[in-house]
Amino acid sequence: MRKPRKRKDIWVDWAMELQFLAQTGLTYTKDPFDKERFERIREISAEIMAHQSDIPLEKVKNLFCNETGFQTPKLDTRAAIFEDDKILLVKEKNGKWSLPGGWVDVNQSIRSNTEKEVWEEAGLMVKAVRLIALQDRNQHNLPRYAYGICKAFVLCEMLGGEFQENNETVSSDYFSLDELPELAEEKNTRAQIAMCFDAYRDQNWMVKFD
Repeated sequence: MRKPRKRKDIWVDWAMELQFLAQTGLTYTKDPFDKERFERIREISAEIMAHQSDIPLEKVKNLFCNETGFQTPKLDTRAAIFEDDKILLVKEKNGKWSLPGGWVDVNQSIRSNTEKEVWEEAGLMVKAVRLIALQDRNQHNLPRYAYGICKAFVLCEMLGGEFQENNETVSSDYFSLDELPELAEEKNTRAQIAMCFDAYRDQNWMVKFD
């Protein structure tokens, strides 16, 4: 029997597990009555999330109950690009800064998606050269999300280009570790950026993974 976890946000784990069990049931059940029961369980999981958070129920349902098939974590890539011992960050429209990156599109690999996101958000052509880490987002970033995300941090080499304002970012700049601006911590924390600096400086870097 699984040992109960004592954490203030344990309800997130319960809601996520209910959602996972319900979606798995909906994927494999052939019985229409079981399908109704699994759909209700999934609704309950969304109601728990909405009740315990500030997110409206309909938004929770869109985020939490819109997938089909066996549920697996989403994949996010983040690019670490260095120049003169400083790391590139892009400024988002809310004024916070992040490593260039985003969701992996269905027709992209980790490598190609990393390069694509840098081009779209920073206007730079890069070559993805080394995997730094694969992290379970909910173990490293806040707020916790109601679904699993695997974050891939990738070391890149700059080939050329220049920043142009776009739909997602308004500027870009290079920063040393001790002069980081206000970060979009739901996407990247100081600890994660420090990890990228460590990987950049270590030719024998061992990929970290949760």
